[in-house]
Amino acid sequence: MSSEHMQIGEVAARTELSLRTIRHYEETGLVIPSARSQGGFRLYTEADVARLMVIRRMKPLGFTLDQMRDLLAATDRLDSGEELTTDEREALLERVRGYEQEASEQVEKLRTQLARAEDFAATLQERLTRAPAL
Repeated sequence: MSSEHMQIGEVAARTELSLRTIRHYEETGLVIPSARSQGGFRLYTEADVARLMVIRRMKPLGFTLDQMRDLLAATDRLDSGEELTTDEREALLERVRGYEQEASEQVEKLRTQLARAEDFAATLQERLTRAPAL
């Protein structure tokens, strides 16, 4: 096995995704192992790990598998070195900007939720501090 390739267990450890989740992402076409060993084991590269990390970061923000697939397709085309017309390039960039905007909005919602949760925890702590000892 090449030192450039990793088996699924190492990829799972590096991405903090389960083997089952990585296999599911393969089944849905989000990430395909770059190679197979002679024994048939999935082999991944750094680029595959980076792709899984994009997926991992999108999931908690509520993106669907179809949205993940669409974003990855757009970034794949932008990064492919393929000759793109100005219109094609701008359309792809606009798709990526849309996802960036949606991610930013989700982050802001999460910040608001976190602030509310922290306020609630502080309120409970204050009440516990003021409560008479048993």
